[in-house]
Amino acid sequence: MRGLRPLTVAGARRRTEALLLVFVVGIAVFGHVSAGLAMNGELPQHLTSFVISMTLLSLVGHLGIRRFAAYADPLVFPLAMLLTGLGLVLIHRLDQGYIERYGSDANAPGQLMWTVVGVAACLLVVALLRDHRLLQRFIYITMAVALVLLIAPAFFGADTYGAKRWIILFGFSLQPGEFVKIMIAIFFAGYLVVHRDSLALTGRRFLGMRLPPMRQLGPIITVWIISLLVLVFERDLGTSLIFFGVFVVMLYVATERTSWIVCGLVMAAGGAFVVGSTEPHVKARVAAWLNPLSYYWENRPPGVTSDQSAQALFSFGTGGVSGTGLGMGHPELIKFAGRSDFILTTVGEELGLAGVMAVLLLYALLVQRGLRMALAARDPFGKLLAVGLASALALQVFVVAGGVTGLIPLTGKALPFLAKGGSSLLANWIMIALLLRISDSAERQREADARGPVETTITPVVAGAGVR
Repeated sequence: MRGLRPLTVAGARRRTEALLLVFVVGIAVFGHVSAGLAMNGELPQHLTSFVISMTLLSLVGHLGIRRFAAYADPLVFPLAMLLTGLGLVLIHRLDQGYIERYGSDANAPGQLMWTVVGVAACLLVVALLRDHRLLQRFIYITMAVALVLLIAPAFFGADTYGAKRWIILFGFSLQPGEFVKIMIAIFFAGYLVVHRDSLALTGRRFLGMRLPPMRQLGPIITVWIISLLVLVFERDLGTSLIFFGVFVVMLYVATERTSWIVCGLVMAAGGAFVVGSTEPHVKARVAAWLNPLSYYWENRPPGVTSDQSAQALFSFGTGGVSGTGLGMGHPELIKFAGRSDFILTTVGEELGLAGVMAVLLLYALLVQRGLRMALAARDPFGKLLAVGLASALALQVFVVAGGVTGLIPLTGKALPFLAKGGSSLLANWIMIALLLRISDSAERQREADARGPVETTITPVVAGAGVR
């Protein structure tokens, strides 16, 4: 009977996933219906197509994972689908407000199309990448491509909300930073697997900490300089923070040296202070962060040219603890809420503090599952890659939510899965695919180790051949 255990484990995981997806579709449909009834007093016009789309996406994704990654974590795909479904509900709700007030075009159909592309890309990666360790062979090529994508907006990018983070070619727009975060996680994972021993060498003791040797500070100084160049030439604070933060987190995990965290924080704070004091766009965002309501003053402080921070505070203040109700607020007063990181203000206004905390808990649970995969993975590359991907997601949510709520200056990054954006949605679904593959490999290895003694006893010849 023990020989049936792997099938039972895989089946139980997939049954759990299927049950969760039923709840995901139900929650998304309930939110869509609630918004329609609140705004128009009737069911949404495209309710049937929305139900069919969410059901098919969930079903196809579930069947694909069952076929190609049967042992994968059962929570990751439903969590991503729930956040994506909530994003579709919010964008559709904002579309109606924008059309009525400003006569603008609808964004929900495009977001649904990119959701289909994202889920398809996720399944394609899971199907084709049968072993995540294959990525370790191409880490330098990956980093070279990442650097090209990272610096491309500085020369070929378009100015959007004051930052150069988009490339527009032949009528199509691409946000390279969303894909770079995955590439740098792959590169750093492969690099640190090889060099972590040298990076963990004991240095001199200073203020009770073992600082790394100066010759080993080269990698972190290089990444620090690159992140500052991105911040200066592209005025993209969010990408710069994520790029540098992922490296420092992965470096700490690989070496277990607290001094790397201290060095990283000092260098990040120093670089941000210098650039924030000199670069006009970043300086303006810092000024608006320090005095969010000063935009409405008769004598506003120099550099304050935007009311974005103030509008976010008004929206959160209107929602209070429980919110105005889905479809019963006026989040469309922020003209770009449906197209940027400010979609979180819609959650805050119509679902209140409770809704914001629920969304953040969904992200926290997704990050936790990524870190759990890192603990379960047997190979060092898989461990570090899972940590890097989970850290990239956590840092992006932090810089977006922190900027909108006034904890840190605005960064302009898209809130993963929730905000409008094809590049963001596609990149995040590829990240989900990599986490699923790592999880599947780790659980398969654990199951193989668990039944290893049984196979050795029954077929000693085959087991012996495996040793040779």
